[in-house]
Amino acid sequence: MIILGFFLSPERGSVKHYMITLVGFGIINVSLFYINYLILIPQLIKNKKRYFLYILTFIVLLGAGALIKTVIAVLNPKDLLEYVEAGQGKKTLQINSYFFVQLFLCGFFLVSSCIIKFAADWFSSERIQRNLESERREMELQFLKSQLNPHFLFNSLNNIYSLAYQKSDKTADAIMKLSEIMRYMIYESNTPTVALSKEVDYLTNYIELQKIRFKDGAYIELTLNGEIDNQKIVPLMLISFVENAFKHGVVNDPAEPVKINIIANQKILHFSVINKKNQQNKDAQGGVGLTNVERRLQLVYPDRYKLNVVNSATHYTCELMIDI
Repeated sequence: MIILGFFLSPERGSVKHYMITLVGFGIINVSLFYINYLILIPQLIKNKKRYFLYILTFIVLLGAGALIKTVIAVLNPKDLLEYVEAGQGKKTLQINSYFFVQLFLCGFFLVSSCIIKFAADWFSSERIQRNLESERREMELQFLKSQLNPHFLFNSLNNIYSLAYQKSDKTADAIMKLSEIMRYMIYESNTPTVALSKEVDYLTNYIELQKIRFKDGAYIELTLNGEIDNQKIVPLMLISFVENAFKHGVVNDPAEPVKINIIANQKILHFSVINKKNQQNKDAQGGVGLTNVERRLQLVYPDRYKLNVVNSATHYTCELMIDI
């Protein structure tokens, strides 16, 4: 009742009362808040981890603030200590009661500064962590992509070298196809996503480039269904599956061609490659591309893709579904 009267007393309507409580005490409260927020917490807790010294300083600061307010009240008793209680007339608040009231108010501002400071630091730390994680993922994606490009270029140049060594008339066409493919890889695949139709064109050019080097012919069945023109995909995501089919599979058997199937419907991409295995191909480096692309899938399509690889005795099947 005494504290309620302390805040609501009509005797506290003087200009001097409001000047002291709003301006004078306001300055003290704000000072306590920012001393703790800007100096004590950063210096004693964040930087030096001196928790005991911080608690001691906190108590001293709390007592000093309440004491200064109490001294001001003692010097201005009519404006700060006198109050009116209903039915009992004018009364004077005891000094110790006034001190504890101010101790509570000063503690409120100090504790509020602690809560706000730690909350602000937590949100800032979370934001920095998210930015670092995003930068890490982007750097890893760029690294994986930089691995993919030389890997593809190395294989293609080997093919063209083979044609040139044989003095094949197809060498010029192969170089032109490679030029078109590299143009896409360098200039058009630097965005987060590309039109699925462009990625399909890229695969088609790659297939045509590979066909040039096979004297007995290469048999590829590429089937497209659905909304190919209206979908987006992360660039260079599908090439490794097709590349492995050429590198490790049998592509010159008309009875069992490499089957590449792309279906895009309702934001779901279904992609599959089936090829007959080349039993004489024991190249241990064949997994580089697929390991790369699976890591990229984990980074850009987390929980949005399914990759199923079946390695039977005679055939190799890769089936990929992406929620694009």
